[in-house]
Amino acid sequence: MQKQGKINRLIPFIFGLIAGMALAGIAGWLLMPGMMLTVHQSRYDSVEETCKHLTDAIEANGWKSPAVRNMNKAMAKSGVQMDNQVRIVELCNAKYAKDVLTTNPEVSTLMPCAWGVYKGKDGKVYISGMNMGLMGKMFGGNIARVMGGSVSVDEEKMLGGVIRE
Repeated sequence: MQKQGKINRLIPFIFGLIAGMALAGIAGWLLMPGMMLTVHQSRYDSVEETCKHLTDAIEANGWKSPAVRNMNKAMAKSGVQMDNQVRIVELCNAKYAKDVLTTNPEVSTLMPCAWGVYKGKDGKVYISGMNMGLMGKMFGGNIARVMGGSVSVDEEKMLGGVIRE
C-alpha cells in the first residue's frame, strides 16, 4: 500500500520533469538562431566604407582578409538583381586555423571566418557574424578554447572601432 502511494506521487513529478525538459528543448530550438548570429550597426553610412574600415581593423589586429565578396555582382552574373547592397568580408588567422584544424578538420567548412556587411531596409549599414563564443561552447574541447576564447576576443577588438556601441 505504501509503495502504491509513493508511485502515485512520483507520476506527477516524472510527468512534470519530462514536460519541463520538452519545453526547455523547444525554447532552446526556437531561440538558437537568434543567439547564433550577432548583428551590429556600423558607424559608417555606406557598405563600402564599412568594408574598408573592417578590413583595416582585421589587418591591424594581425589577421588577414583574403577577400571582400560583392554578392550583388556575383548574383548579377546569374541574372539575379538585389536591391540592397551585401558584401561578405572574409577573415583568417592562420595560427588559430591550424590549431583548430589539427584536432578538428571537420570544421573546415566554417573557415575562413566571415562577416556580412549589408544595408538594412531602414537604410542603416549592419555587420553580422557568427557568435563565436557560443559556437565554441557548443563544440567544446579545442574548438571552445580557440573559437570561444582567442577568436572571440580578437573579433571584439576588430569590431570595436567599426560598430556603434
